[in-house]
Amino acid sequence: MSIFHQLTVKPWATPQGTATDLREGGLSSLPAKKLALRIFLAVVTVLFMLLIIAYGDRMAYEDWRPTPQLGLLWNNTFMLVLSSIAMQWTQYSVRRGQIDGLRIGLLAGGAFTIAFLAGQVLAWRQLGMMNYFDITNPAIAFFYLITGLHGLHLVGGLVAWFRTVIKVWGDFDAAQVRQSVELCTVYWHFMLLVWLILFGLLFSGDNLDLLLKLRGIR
Repeated sequence: MSIFHQLTVKPWATPQGTATDLREGGLSSLPAKKLALRIFLAVVTVLFMLLIIAYGDRMAYEDWRPTPQLGLLWNNTFMLVLSSIAMQWTQYSVRRGQIDGLRIGLLAGGAFTIAFLAGQVLAWRQLGMMNYFDITNPAIAFFYLITGLHGLHLVGGLVAWFRTVIKVWGDFDAAQVRQSVELCTVYWHFMLLVWLILFGLLFSGDNLDLLLKLRGIR
């Protein structure tokens, strides 16, 4: 199921089977958790959209000085792509009851995510050591704000990831952790998509014209 489908599902349109289960007092917690995730992802989407709009507005001023290009961000992006692939493999494994693949995929997904976060910290330090660095530069302030918020959301995802790792390290039923794995996978894909948009629009070059066109100004 794609992330776009996850965000566009109408939770108020309750399936007949679910309504029957509710009347019988046997409503599963699965729909509730999926709904909570969809609502959270919708809120996060709005938050980062507002940040992109604010970034584009500030770029239009004559005193704008773009953030220096950091090659390390390309490596970090690759790490996040690998983490998303690993989580997809984890979901593939849990659906087929492949316990070893499930464990390896989970560990790889977490490891690549931690590598991404460590790379982001190194990028912040690298930027801070440049002669170009000036915290009063709005581009640099936006860089810290946006990448910091994205990183915090990934740290939150790692909390759920860690709980899932604890569940799968020992005797367990793959069906019992399938829900956790699927929700984590959706979240990882979403955070990758958010980062690719942020990196492509804001941190990979001077894209003022593109941002203004997307907003319908040019």
